[in-house]
Amino acid sequence: MARCPWSGTDPLYIRYHDEEWGVPSHDDRHLFEMLILEGAQAGLSWITILRKREAYRQAFDRFDYRKIARYDRRRIRTLLANPGIVRNRLKIEGTVKNARAALAVIEEFGSLDRYLWSLAGGAPTVNRPRSLKAIRPTTPVSDAMSRDLKRRGFTFVGSTICYAFMQAVGMVDDHLVSCPAKPRR
Repeated sequence: MARCPWSGTDPLYIRYHDEEWGVPSHDDRHLFEMLILEGAQAGLSWITILRKREAYRQAFDRFDYRKIARYDRRRIRTLLANPGIVRNRLKIEGTVKNARAALAVIEEFGSLDRYLWSLAGGAPTVNRPRSLKAIRPTTPVSDAMSRDLKRRGFTFVGSTICYAFMQAVGMVDDHLVSCPAKPRR
């Protein structure tokens, strides 16, 4: 059996596919990290972001949204000079904005996990596609998630980014039927 073809031959990509992609996550910090990384990927390849992931973790205080919410202009200037991350002002400022929005969501819902999983129906959706062509880049659920996140002040959360996020954190299982890597539930 062959793993999902998008994972290619890069060991980093294969490890991400086999061990993380599609595995349900309920950790607020990990959910925030993946939301930020999926937004950082906009216009780029996912392997680019995976290669920069550790630098992102270091630059953004291990994705501690409480700390990120307090970043000021000086810290943003420092991040813009960091060659280890995508040095896009809108994406960096969006990360700070998203941290502040995450804190508001946590205040209202008790956790990012509770809020985000409620938008996805509360349990993983298993699609069992037979080919990559069968996987749509958006769904009505990702459309609704995108609208609600934007309404709450999040940025870089279009429907395609939301669907990729849902796949990454196991809200959706889009492993091909032929793929031996199956998410742990």
